[in-house]
Amino acid sequence: MPDRPEIVCICGSTRFVDEMRAVNRDLTLAGVIVVAPGEADELITDKQKKALDALHLRKIDLADRVLVVNPGGYIGESTSRKIDYAHATGKPISFTDPAPAAT
Repeated sequence: MPDRPEIVCICGSTRFVDEMRAVNRDLTLAGVIVVAPGEADELITDKQKKALDALHLRKIDLADRVLVVNPGGYIGESTSRKIDYAHATGKPISFTDPAPAAT
């Protein structure tokens, strides 16, 4: 048995906040430590967005693996950058939905 629970970093578009909350809940109830994107109830400035994106990269650093919440296969530009970062740091990455087929 591991000496600590697995740590999973959730990534995904903020348009899927409800889906990310559900994944967070399910993983937490399964005994996983979850780190997830920060949330704000109001619009944030570009400076705040940049700071939150940098903070999320540090969360990826802490994690054992990354789980991308991508209903319908959607992956936006910011999430794509985080996936690239996770790949570059050797983190295993999984997705909640398969990517849409290329046409």
